Amino acid sequence: MKNSLQNSSAIFETYKIRRAYDEKTETWFFSVVDIIQALEVSVDARNYWKVLKNNLKKEGSEVVTKINQLKMLASDNKSYNTDCASTQTILRLIQSIPSKKAEPIKLWLAKVGYERMQEMNDPEKALNRSREYWQKQGRSEKWIQQRMMGQETRNKLTDYWSSHGVKQGDEFAVLTNIIHQEWSGLTVQSHKKLKKISSQNLRDHMSEEELIFTALAELSTRKIAETKQSEGLKENKKSAKMGGKIAKGARKSLESKTGKNVITGENFLHDSHKTKKLNQ
Repeated sequence: MKNSLQNSSAIFETYKIRRAYDEKTETWFFSVVDIIQALEVSVDARNYWKVLKNNLKKEGSEVVTKINQLKMLASDNKSYNTDCASTQTILRLIQSIPSKKAEPIKLWLAKVGYERMQEMNDPEKALNRSREYWQKQGRSEKWIQQRMMGQETRNKLTDYWSSHGVKQGDEFAVLTNIIHQEWSGLTVQSHKKLKKISSQNLRDHMSEEELIFTALAELSTRKIAETKQSEGLKENKKSAKMGGKIAKGARKSLESKTGKNVITGENFLHDSHKTKKLNQ
């Protein structure tokens, strides 16, 4: 199956489960490993699935034949082929997994289709679910609010890319890296290295200033792309460079006035946890 689906994440308790929606068939496909992790049957969900899949193959189970490989975003912001299955197949798979979470996740799966319709009519509901997830993770309200504002700007940009010939996954990552390097002077990976993180989401660890300039760069990129009606990866690369340079100019101006660098090795996620604990 080609990965022409709309990728997103859903929240089950404190777990993020990657999913993709096929508009043509109105079908959800979920990451099998993420579902297994949420079932809390093993500390190593990937290995558990590897063993289970082999056992199911030996038994001649039809479940394995219904697994699809779809490109999904991993924690390192890169897309990889991921074992995914429809709701119906996931429900059949759960029958092979002894877990106290089996019934709760079955009920959750039943709700997902309804939530899809809600989010299509009111996108704010999706942001509210993200807020709920972050709250359960112990994030401070300040941390959540800053990221929600940045996420809205990011979503508008990726919506433009999706509707103008840019492929989700690798091409999104290429454009994101161009924007980031233009405004900050660092690639995404170099910025992660500065903050001493590897596979984690860089935005989760950014300072307020870093988030604001990232949002300015992405907003500028979208506005330029809309004005120029940029199509495909090649044209959107040009818009990404121009958008990033606008934010770079603003960053340089602020740094010259304050004498302080906007780019920092400090870790805002850790500060968020400290603030939360102090307020408890």
